[in-house]
Parts: sequence; C-alpha cells; structure tokens
Amino acid sequence: MTTSISGTVNRQCRLAARPVGMADPGCWTYTDEPLREPNDGEMLVRVRYISLDPAMRGWMNDSRSYVPPVGIGEVMRAGAVGEVIASRHPGFAAGEHVLGIFGVQEYAYSDGSGVTKVDPAVAPLPVYLGALGMPGLTAYFGLLEVGQAKAGDTVVVSGAAGAVGSVAGQIARIIGCRVVGIAGGERKCRYLVDELGFDAAIDYKNEDVAAALRERCPNRVDVYFDNVGGEILDAVLTRLARGARVVISGAISQYNNSGPMRGPSNYMALLVERASMRGFLVFDYADRYGEAIREMAGWLTGGKLKSREHIVEGLETFPDTFLKLFTGENTGKLVLKVADA
Repeated sequence: MTTSISGTVNRQCRLAARPVGMADPGCWTYTDEPLREPNDGEMLVRVRYISLDPAMRGWMNDSRSYVPPVGIGEVMRAGAVGEVIASRHPGFAAGEHVLGIFGVQEYAYSDGSGVTKVDPAVAPLPVYLGALGMPGLTAYFGLLEVGQAKAGDTVVVSGAAGAVGSVAGQIARIIGCRVVGIAGGERKCRYLVDELGFDAAIDYKNEDVAAALRERCPNRVDVYFDNVGGEILDAVLTRLARGARVVISGAISQYNNSGPMRGPSNYMALLVERASMRGFLVFDYADRYGEAIREMAGWLTGGKLKSREHIVEGLETFPDTFLKLFTGENTGKLVLKVADA
C-alpha cells in the first residue's frame, strides 16, 4: 500500500512570532516542502485530522514548562492522527493508522517515538483525538487517580462542554457521582444536561457562579475538576467539602493574559476544609494509557460515554480555527480536518 510521493509537496504551518495575548495571524506562516522517501527507521504519515488544544497556546511562549517551547520557524506542534503511506520502520507498515505529535502539516516523518496504532474500525479517527485521545485520558486519570472520585461524591467540572470537561463529567456520572458542569451559554448547558446526563449546569456567562454553586451543590463539592482557573476557581473554592480534592487540569481563562496569571485568592479554604489542590500531566500515566483506552472504548460502544467532535476543514483555516478554543465557539473536541482527508 505504499503511496508514490514523487513530486508531492507538504504544506506546513510554522510559528513566525510569539504572541502577546491572543495569537493573531502574524504569528503564523505557511511553507511548502517537497517530500522525500523515509530514511531507515522512519515512516511517512499522511495527516488526516489535527487536534487543537488549549495547551498549544502555552507551547508558543518562550518560558519554562513541561515541554520545550515551539521554536520560531518550526512547524507548530500538535497531536494528529493519520495513515502511514511509506515505511522503513520495522514496527509500522504502510496502510496502518497512527496517532502521534505530527504537527500542523499535511505529512509528517516519524521514528515511531510516542506513536500509537489506532483502529478506525473501533471508532472514527477524530474520536482518537478526543474521548479516546489525550483529552479523554486527561479526564480519566485526572478524575479517577488525582481526584479520587467515588460514587456519591459531588463533582463540579469547569469548561464542561469542552473536550476534557465533557469526558470528565461523563466518567463521574458513570461511576455514580452527582455531576455539575460549568459552561458558557444556555446552549452548552442544555447539552450537558440533556445529552451528556449531567445532573445540573451553571452558565457562567449569565449566572452568578457562587450563588449557583450554593443552590446546585447544597452538600458542597467533593471533587472540582478545573480547566479554566481564574474567577471560577475562586468561586468553587468557597464551596469545598471537608477533604475535597481540587484537580488542576488547565487554566484556559488565563492563557492569553498579557500580564501575570491570576492565582486563587480563596486558597485558605484548602486549610479550613483540609482539602488538597494538585496539578498533573496526562503524560505521567503513559504506561497506563492502554487500560484507560480499553475501559473508555467499552463505555463508548456500550452507549455510556458520548464523544462529540467539532470539525473544521482545511489546513489554511488553522489560525482562525485555533482561536475558537478561547472564544467559546466550540463544543466538544475541536479538530482540524486536512482538506484532502
């Protein structure tokens, strides 16, 4: 199934400048690179779908983090799923589908590091970027391992209509928790309750979050899965139950600040309620991805877990599509479909 690559050009989106605040069009440049045959130990992947994630905004900053920043002039880092079209790697064959950090481009070379085979017969390829990908794994380990959620707990999830939050809330419901989601807008809140089975939702754009938490969490909050930080984190801290666990998955409300990030001002609630707040990275659980994917795939096929992808087509749309993550335009997992996929 090896595909002829003679004369084929790879369209790539590269980081041209580091943003201050939101990433404007001047942060990006497009280049065309001719393809070559893979070297020994390499494979060539035709990228089909690209994952757009809030963490990518942090990768654009020249600051210390859990991974090095994307360099100026480098292809923008991104997870993606695609098809092997040529291989000189003993572990991968042409025609197989794979998931990895392939970047915002039409084709990618890989030595196999961090690459996982996926089966499109089990789930559509975009699902491997959402519920069965890094967002789903983040939700799974964040809720069950870091948050230690258990049946009977009241779980609050912020960014609940997004890729991570929607899965975290559903997993909490599956294991028998009472689940309250925080999202922006009536449409998203209806989606959480009517389609995903959350017990209640809070519309942070049109409600007083602190007052709504008092009403919808009368027994306070045992686990808070935080994807947004800022004012919402502060509000939830005032409603923690004794021994509560706060899981720091992200802080999307702060990623585009031009100044310092806002930290929690109500952190003394952790002392009063003997609660804990812990950050984590999904990569810490890499040796257990298989078990999590198997369990979540079972929930998907059994109808207990729903996956929703917001798919936008065209590599050239990346600069505008990426901003949807920060304007609240997407529901579920935001995915960029390469035009010829």
